[in-house]
Amino acid sequence: MITVAQAQARVLAALAPLGPELVSIDEALGRVLAADLIAPRALPPTDNSAMDGFAVRAAELPARLPVAGTIAAGDAPTATLAPGTAQRIMTGAPLPAGADAVVIREEADDLGAEVDIQVTAAPGENVRRRGEDVAQGDTPLYAGARLAAGEIGLLAALGQAAVQVGRAPRVAILSTGDELVGVDVPPRPGQIVNSNANALAAQVREAGGVPIHAGIAPDQPEPLLARIRAALAADVLITSGGVSVGDFDYVKSAFEKAHIKLDFWKVAMKPGKPLAFGVAPGGVPVFGLPGNPVSSMIGFELFVRPALLAMQGATGTMRPLVPVAISTEYRKQPGRAHYLRAALRRQEGALVADVHPKQGSAMLSSMVAVDALVIAPVDATELPAQSPLEALMLRPR
Repeated sequence: MITVAQAQARVLAALAPLGPELVSIDEALGRVLAADLIAPRALPPTDNSAMDGFAVRAAELPARLPVAGTIAAGDAPTATLAPGTAQRIMTGAPLPAGADAVVIREEADDLGAEVDIQVTAAPGENVRRRGEDVAQGDTPLYAGARLAAGEIGLLAALGQAAVQVGRAPRVAILSTGDELVGVDVPPRPGQIVNSNANALAAQVREAGGVPIHAGIAPDQPEPLLARIRAALAADVLITSGGVSVGDFDYVKSAFEKAHIKLDFWKVAMKPGKPLAFGVAPGGVPVFGLPGNPVSSMIGFELFVRPALLAMQGATGTMRPLVPVAISTEYRKQPGRAHYLRAALRRQEGALVADVHPKQGSAMLSSMVAVDALVIAPVDATELPAQSPLEALMLRPR
């Protein structure tokens, strides 16, 4: 068996970006920027006031000054401050020429026609300088960045109503197993709901892909092969179930008949050892995930999610690894890395991982409110409480 790191490297080496597409800024959340953003304008576009108050010449303070006018946010930056005067100014309003500071309203005695200011001010005080956030010609965002709310706001501020992003992979999700029924079908004795399809579709969306439900294939070689061939019209194919060595596990032979070139079939990890990866004719990556729900979701996290991000051109495809200490002891057999579902908490500035008491690969409730996957190394056997380990962060803490 190969290690998780070896398998991840093989997956990423087999992929190529799908190329760019233009989307509305309102559709860009979670997408990957396809080209560097060169700022077409400065932010802020002109010197402006950071506070409500009075625009002044700092060298003239303290003083009692006549108020020469009022400048509101949205006014054109045409005003000039004559020596020996002040101008009333609102937050965001352009600083008049000649002014070099703003005294906040609370530190001035507004007498209407005059203002009495008995404090000093330093040049630049309460002033936002033109381009201090982003200068025209700067590169505030680089290709490969995944667009979150902050990036979307910056794009909007720079007037980018549409943006070039990596094309979203279309991901076919094919479940296998005679025992499976759809979520809207009451299961009869011996049947179970196909939860994997919905969980994987949610994971695909989170990774920026477009899930395509390819249905449920029965445990029969020919219908399974037909479903796989049809699903290869997508950019990526994920199957779940049928990748082990049971009497009715036909996925491997179906992959071979579909001319999918398999790279690996087993990974030294728990849960999820039986996990396949290959490439179909035309370059479509194919992932054969286990049928157990937790194994399927963790296999997606470790291999499919990085692949989908790489296909969109992302520069960072792996979840961050952070140091943690486990709060209770954990024992395992050597030979496979264990990925333990855990909640994280801070204790004296450090992250402590409370490993979920249910670690079975079919225990779907253990994936609820999970912060991280704590990695028990391949050769580890007994890990006492407070053992320092690494954890794959699933959400920030």
